Amino acid sequence: MLEALVLLFSLYTALKVYISVMQLGYIISKRGKEPILMNSEEYKIAANYSIEKEKVALFSHFVEYLFFLWWVIFGFGFLYEFVSNIFDTTFKQSLLFVAGYFAIDYIITLPVSVYQTFIIDKKYGFTQTTPKIFLFDQIKSIVLFFTVGFGVIALLVWIIASFDLWWFYAFIFVVSLILLINFIYPTIIAPMFNKFSPLADEELKIKIETLMEKSGMKSSGIFVMDASKRDARLNAYFGGLGKSKRVVLFDTLLEKLNHDELLAVLGHELGHFKHGDIWKNIILMTILMFIVFFMLGNLSDTIFSQMHTAPIAGVKLIFMILVLPLVTFVWMPIVSFFSRMHEYKADEYGSNMSSKENLISALLKLVKENKSFPNSHPIYVFFYYSHPPIIERLSVLGYSEKKVNEDDFKITDFVKQ
Repeated sequence: MLEALVLLFSLYTALKVYISVMQLGYIISKRGKEPILMNSEEYKIAANYSIEKEKVALFSHFVEYLFFLWWVIFGFGFLYEFVSNIFDTTFKQSLLFVAGYFAIDYIITLPVSVYQTFIIDKKYGFTQTTPKIFLFDQIKSIVLFFTVGFGVIALLVWIIASFDLWWFYAFIFVVSLILLINFIYPTIIAPMFNKFSPLADEELKIKIETLMEKSGMKSSGIFVMDASKRDARLNAYFGGLGKSKRVVLFDTLLEKLNHDELLAVLGHELGHFKHGDIWKNIILMTILMFIVFFMLGNLSDTIFSQMHTAPIAGVKLIFMILVLPLVTFVWMPIVSFFSRMHEYKADEYGSNMSSKENLISALLKLVKENKSFPNSHPIYVFFYYSHPPIIERLSVLGYSEKKVNEDDFKITDFVKQ
């Protein structure tokens, strides 16, 4: 059974490596071609940024594979023996086992995070994060894990150890937790890492409130997030569920888009709420969670003896985390397919709330400022794109590219089809 699992993970890794290699080759082949959606210099920079990110992803695939092999061949047995020599109850052993796994995982993945933030993102002008901010973010994350996160883990361990039908109760608990996180994220979790200030621009505030009234949406406020202290990318979102919903605008977005473009972007986001896309995504993820818990709950304990460990609750929980990528890799293209369809409908809604010209103008600025390379290999799009390729989004909006000059790309460079 263990051999079959290793084979599956090997095939999964090989496919991910193949997709990354195809994406790298595709971008490299397009980098020297005639630019689209941006001038020549911006086009090359966006291509280089995508190439460097994909090289990091390729390296991460190999690290993930070696990490998996180490755990299933040596790690489970090593860590289980360690915790067994410290505690004599399975509950305490499980908690220490889980803590040990996350500590090892954190140490291994931290260098990649540091490299991405301070080397690549710094090189391309994205990160504004200082070592001090990065360190405090890490400390906050660790504190959250050992307070809230560890409390959640303790409940999961108790559920797994206490019930014959533990996988079903654990599934219900995790789904409830996901809903709770969506509810409290904008008001409790996000403010731990960023400052949120009420929108000071009264004219824009009135326009946004009018837009929401037209959509029948109510929120708890319109806020500006100090995203620029960490990153230069542009973004906006509607966060939360129920009465916790709030409009969040990155301060970087306010600097780059005019009012009409902002309203088009927010109209797009309102389209997601109007069409119930958040709930649709939650349903799809709930199905995924059910599949994972059902598979693990009906797994033979033989595989744990093959890994030289015992089927205690903590071991089962970490095993589920290790094999989760296998299931998500198959499931996520399905989620992404529906997500891309939702994006087209949200674009249509946003353009109706404002105008196609404003939405296109906003999208072009987002592409330029976020250095989003407009070309991707079809297989990469199929597996990883939750949004349609930007060229296809613009085409569906009814516009096609006419020309690109060396100046800033303008809406006048498009003609109606």
